[in-house]
Amino acid sequence: MLKNLKYHWTIQELVTIGVFAAAAKVITMVVALAGGGMNPVTLLIKNLIFTTFFIVMLYKVKKSGTMILFTFVSMLISLLLMGAEASTALGMFIASFIGEIFIFISGGASKKYAAVVGVAAFDLFYRVLSLLIAYLAMRESPEIIYMIIPIIAIGYLGAVIGLFTGIKAVKELRYAGIVRS
Repeated sequence: MLKNLKYHWTIQELVTIGVFAAAAKVITMVVALAGGGMNPVTLLIKNLIFTTFFIVMLYKVKKSGTMILFTFVSMLISLLLMGAEASTALGMFIASFIGEIFIFISGGASKKYAAVVGVAAFDLFYRVLSLLIAYLAMRESPEIIYMIIPIIAIGYLGAVIGLFTGIKAVKELRYAGIVRS
C-alpha cells in the first residue's frame, strides 16, 4: 500500500513551486515600490497577494512538504533580492513546518481545505514567532515591540483576507482547468 505513494516532486512541480515563489516575491515587491514603500495599504495588499499565491500553489502541487519547500525558496529569493527577512527566516521556516503539521492533521495535502488550514496556521505562527524573535533580540528595550505589533497586525489582516481571495482564485482556476480537484 505505501509503495504506491510518491515521496518526490516531479520537475514540473518543482518548477511550479519556484515560479510561484518568485512571482509572489516579485509582485509583492512591485506593490511595495509602486505604493511608495511600506505603508499600511501596501502592507495589507502585499500580504493578501502572497497568501493568495501560497494557497493557489498548494492546490496546484498537492504533496506533503510543498509548504516547506515553497517557504525555503521564497526566503532565498527574499535574501538574494532584497537582503530582507534574515532576522525572521527562522520563524518563517518553523512556521512552515507547523503549517505542514496542520495540513497533515486536516487530512493531508490532497484534502479540499487542508491548504487553507495550513496557510492560516503558517501565517499566524509566522507572525507570533517573528514577534517572539524580535522580543528576544530587543529585550533591553521592549517598547520597540509595541510599535511593531500594529504593523504585524495589519500584515496579518491582509493574510486573512488573502485566505478568502485564495479560495476564490482556486475556484476560478479550477473552472478554467488550470488547477485540478
